[in-house]
Amino acid sequence: MKSYKPQINDYVIWNRKTGNIDEGWVYFVDDSYITIEVGVKDIPHCEYTKNSLHCKQHMLVLCHNWYWHELQFLRKRKSIYDV
Repeated sequence: MKSYKPQINDYVIWNRKTGNIDEGWVYFVDDSYITIEVGVKDIPHCEYTKNSLHCKQHMLVLCHNWYWHELQFLRKRKSIYDV
């Protein structure tokens, strides 16, 4: 059986031995770790953010490559703009 190598825009579930479960889109990939986007929320508008191009906060979980065997691949999207 081939081991899973995560790619950007994969939707995965990370079922850890500790009992914690995280699921979301793979947001960043490196040889040693990935980040999984587990949540997104709007940035509150105030005098400091009113002219910002960034309007979302992304909540990410870091997953090192020695845990990739605990990931379950569910599906893939073409780009970040697909849901």
